[in-house]
Amino acid sequence: MSRENSRRSDFKKGIDAMEGRRRRTETTISLRKNKKDEGIAKRRAMAVAAPSPTMSTVMNDSISASTLESKKVYSVADIPSLKTALQQPNIDDAALLDVVRGFRKILSVEVDPPVDEVLASGVLPAFVQMLQLNDKPKVQFEAAWALTNIASTEQTKAIVDAGAVPHFTQLLSSSDPEVREQCAWCLGNIAGDSAALRNIVLSSGAMQPLLQNIVQPGNDSLFLNCVWALSNFCRGKPQPELSDVAPAVPILAQILKGNNAAANADTLWALSYISDGDDDRIQTVIDSGLCGDLVGTLGDDSNLATPALRTVGNIVSGNDEQTQAVIEAGLMSKMQGLLNNPKRMIRKEACWVLSNIAAGTHSQISVVLKKGGMQRVIEMATSSEWEVRKEAIWVVSNIATGGTDKQVMSVVEAGAIEAVCSILNAHDTKMLLVALDAVDHILKLGVKLNKDYPSFVDECEGLSMIEDLQEHESDEVYQKAVMIIETYFGADDGEENENIAPENNGSTFSFGVSQKTADDGKCVNGHNNSQPMATFNFSN
Repeated sequence: MSRENSRRSDFKKGIDAMEGRRRRTETTISLRKNKKDEGIAKRRAMAVAAPSPTMSTVMNDSISASTLESKKVYSVADIPSLKTALQQPNIDDAALLDVVRGFRKILSVEVDPPVDEVLASGVLPAFVQMLQLNDKPKVQFEAAWALTNIASTEQTKAIVDAGAVPHFTQLLSSSDPEVREQCAWCLGNIAGDSAALRNIVLSSGAMQPLLQNIVQPGNDSLFLNCVWALSNFCRGKPQPELSDVAPAVPILAQILKGNNAAANADTLWALSYISDGDDDRIQTVIDSGLCGDLVGTLGDDSNLATPALRTVGNIVSGNDEQTQAVIEAGLMSKMQGLLNNPKRMIRKEACWVLSNIAAGTHSQISVVLKKGGMQRVIEMATSSEWEVRKEAIWVVSNIATGGTDKQVMSVVEAGAIEAVCSILNAHDTKMLLVALDAVDHILKLGVKLNKDYPSFVDECEGLSMIEDLQEHESDEVYQKAVMIIETYFGADDGEENENIAPENNGSTFSFGVSQKTADDGKCVNGHNNSQPMATFNFSN
């Protein structure tokens, strides 16, 4: 493959539709980690606050009461005495409950819980054993809560190594809804820690009982926590096998039909993780029939719009038929609002979505030009934040390199030349190549249609910036800049003047002017010449 063809396969998105679809590789680990930490903090806060009347109607009364029974405040100093009590051979149920609750309270402080100290005491295996006491749901609940708080720290793997995951999975089918909820919460924390631990959770068979709790939840809190845990079951790189997460897609599609904003946000994140990949993953999402509901979440709520846009962007990075599915679901009617959203990341994601649609068929490019807010895209390409500008430039470049002559003319009329030339002084080699590709195709069309596009490039200082790129450290940028200058701007400079070209008169070469002009004592411009002119004979 030639250097030019190789470069095209990397950057010329409008030429190759498959290459034109740019998949997002970064993950949202930080966002989900924050979400996980926030959830644990709320759970700890609930330990010191009495439940509201509404909460008490959906919580098991006996378990709710148990969380309020003991008012004692525990600290790290109590760990030795609690351990000693735990080691008593004939400890009764009440004492066992008090001990595990004491450890749970120690681990429930909101700032720097003493996880290392608790683990150092050697009581972790006892917590795991308590999960197996099916006749003591209160003890199971407190043990699961303590383990959940450990799982919210950097010591998540210790729980897995202690063999807790199979017991948590089994308890997802417990008759007690609070035990099920706490176990789902802990499994969500474990799955959200790393891809390796997520795979251990999935291999334990946790997906099906978790989905069952979503379909038939014991209460609203259980439902929300299970949906959140499901999103963590689906996330992480490398991704889980599609066969492991595909059963969740129809359930996620059903959740989107509801009006629970918190559940919908986690659902959309889960869908963004599942759809991030090859066409099979994308098709699994489309086949669930959720495109209409997905597009419907692209409104003013940024908590929904961000993961929804990510999911839509993944879909339009698939094949043309998959892209068409979200277009027909009404996507373009949402784009203007998204392009004007005050949040930078949403505007960036919106441009990314449009750039992938613009890498599709000519009819899809036409939809972008007519309904994609191109004037706003051009504006952002020249004056928005850099991350947004780059995505907007991709939209323009994909149209310029992959559109019909009429479509390229339309984007030029909208201000494409000024937009792409505006980043020709950027310190971003990839984007320089994207912009130069667009300039090349626009100028090539100008030659074909006898349009004076070179003047447009020159007027917006594009030519001077392209000339400067002849000094760029990248050989690809240099070669492209030279080609553009020589092809579209080099005619006047390269035209030979017969009065300055050297003439071969046998063994004598005349430089400067012809011998006749020199003999006449005149300059080439017709003025008198005060300098004596002669030829130089370099022959021996």
